[in-house]
Amino acid sequence: MQKAQESLATLEQAKQLGLLEEEFTQIKEILGRTPNFTEMSVYSVMWSEHCSYKNSIKWLKTLPKDGERMLVKAGEENAGLVDIGDGLACAFKIESHNHPSAIEPYQGAATGVGGINRDIFTMGARPIAQLNSLRFGNPKLDRTKWLVKGVSKGIGDYGNSFGIPTVGGEVMFDESFNTNPLVNAFSAGIVKVGKTISAKSTGVGNPVYIVGSSTGKDGIHGAAFASKDITDDSANDLPSVQVGDPFQEKLLLEATMELAETNAVVGMQDMGAAGITCSTCEMSAAGGHGMKIHLDKVPTRQEGMLPFEILLSESQERMLVVVKKGQESVIEGIFQKWDLNAVNIGEVTEGPNVTFLVNGEVVADVPAESLVLGGGAPVYEREYKEPAYYEEYKKFDINSVKDFEIGELATITKQMVALPNISSKRFIYDQYDRMVGTATMNSGISSDAGVVAIKGTNKALAMTVDCNSRMVHANPEEGCAMAVAEAARNLVCSGAEPLAVTNCLNFGNPYNPESYWQFVGAIKGMTKACERFKTPVTGGNVSFYNQTVTDAGEQPVHPTPSIGMIGLLENREYFTPAEFGVKGDLIFLVGHSKDDISCSEYLYNLKGVKKSTTPAFDLEEEYRLQSAIKDVIREKLISAAHDVSNGGLMVSLLEMAMPKELGFDIESDLEFRMDSYFFGEAPSRVVVSVPEAIHDEFIEFMNLRPEVPYTLLGHVTKGRISVDGKPMGDIKDYKKIYQNSLSEILEN
Repeated sequence: MQKAQESLATLEQAKQLGLLEEEFTQIKEILGRTPNFTEMSVYSVMWSEHCSYKNSIKWLKTLPKDGERMLVKAGEENAGLVDIGDGLACAFKIESHNHPSAIEPYQGAATGVGGINRDIFTMGARPIAQLNSLRFGNPKLDRTKWLVKGVSKGIGDYGNSFGIPTVGGEVMFDESFNTNPLVNAFSAGIVKVGKTISAKSTGVGNPVYIVGSSTGKDGIHGAAFASKDITDDSANDLPSVQVGDPFQEKLLLEATMELAETNAVVGMQDMGAAGITCSTCEMSAAGGHGMKIHLDKVPTRQEGMLPFEILLSESQERMLVVVKKGQESVIEGIFQKWDLNAVNIGEVTEGPNVTFLVNGEVVADVPAESLVLGGGAPVYEREYKEPAYYEEYKKFDINSVKDFEIGELATITKQMVALPNISSKRFIYDQYDRMVGTATMNSGISSDAGVVAIKGTNKALAMTVDCNSRMVHANPEEGCAMAVAEAARNLVCSGAEPLAVTNCLNFGNPYNPESYWQFVGAIKGMTKACERFKTPVTGGNVSFYNQTVTDAGEQPVHPTPSIGMIGLLENREYFTPAEFGVKGDLIFLVGHSKDDISCSEYLYNLKGVKKSTTPAFDLEEEYRLQSAIKDVIREKLISAAHDVSNGGLMVSLLEMAMPKELGFDIESDLEFRMDSYFFGEAPSRVVVSVPEAIHDEFIEFMNLRPEVPYTLLGHVTKGRISVDGKPMGDIKDYKKIYQNSLSEILEN
């Protein structure tokens, strides 16, 4: 290691590292002196938006956090934790890796998968399933093709090698994401109640270990990089992108699971954003102690690394472990068995400072509390104002769009299923292993959510990630409430009871009042919807600065508050597919239809009308619908359920028909326009199939709920499609278009 830099930091250096002038002044007041360069580097990453949430924490605190099953609330540990019965709990979380993926898609996506899984198993929970939420630009652009291929391969290679199934997710394309893709990774794991490991440091004299991989120069200032704009010069930030090793992570997982079975651990935390700096300071602040850390003892991959480089490195597959004094041989023996580093680099002190040394010389000495969220990190209230476009979007009149005739339905339907946001994403998900672990219940069976059996019980865990960015852009509050509702609806249609939410909030520059207005609106929408569905928010991630800055100004992405939600199937028999199973089953639409094509794929991408508000949405109506669907599933009165969302009713019917190449014969409703009835995306509707032998029981059951309307659409056929008695062709024709359209674009 090179000799430590002793020079005092300057204001110019502080600004280069992303600190404001008033923040540099605040640091000097906290320390009672001017920080040296290493100390200022520590503050620059810990006070970055990515780590401190300084521009978002005020509003995040307004989200509902309490629930009957909550075991760990937002901000208390690495991930949220909910009780799922039988002495078990589910740890789950979603996080972004947007900026790294924008300049190095393979490693950016791969390390996002690795990082989110470490958040789960550092709590002592074994990951059982993964999801992802992805946004890309125009798929015809060469850059988009490069990003899609790199991101999907990074997710697939890392997840497959790590051995955790990817059981679902979502992908959407829009030109607002041409430069800035969104890569949000979700993971869920199972742990015995009372056996979790805390991310706290306590016990003066307890040794502090770094375990896992060696530390290199990759990812330095990665947290700060994630807290600034993407520009033409962003490629120069390539060292800020971490490099992952899934095989090393697999070893780290197994070593951690073995360590969790001992009584040797006091606390443990993943080294994600800000690396050693974050883990030492956050664990110390959480436990009300300090630490003394010897940086010259840290295993490194390169010679001559400076103290700030070791502190800020975001090299992957590393964790910090506080061990009970006298138990050193336990951790060393376990990690030696798995051929991983386990090096004693310091000890817990009385506090409150974390002190970093090199060869006995202090290179940084900082109060831990001053660096963390909820402690001394700055908290800002940003200005926000309604954008001019918001009122303009609300002026959309459906009568300005000419409706089509029934004879045009087949042609328009084929155009719809060819759209990138509707057509199959198999080009991406075929790279994911969905069966590893042997617990996936929806592999090979379409369902509205990923469903994984909980081994040793008769229960299953359902999970989904949902958000329609276009609708959030049109109306942030309603659009985000609808995202929560759709997530809950997807779980309910799969047979689950929604439990709790994690979120990944992807927005533009928080200093831009119009971007911040979108953020505030989304928080309000999420709050009211989560309260209604009794799905508390357990934590997640805020990703600002998802925008491109050019000579023309800021170009933010469509705001995307990705909603990750888990649900519980108390009995695996409740699992409900989203595909037709038997010719002759009756098809019902449950919920209100509306004359509404606002913000739909049909209007936006087929008719080219970009300016419209969200479709009509009633939270109470949605809640009643979901309650009815839960009941009919538990009464075993339906054989399949699929919600009406992206693409509208006709797309939902096709998605139910294509898996087994069955068709349908239905009648339209003359009360509505053709375009709104078949392709409108008004929420709070579910298509169900009912075995003919019990359709009377289904009708009797639904008649007891007059507040939830239902309509007989028709029946399942052997393979032909017809509407109002008019033939529309064979399901195989639509399936061919659906399966191949996106792949043909991306591969040409």
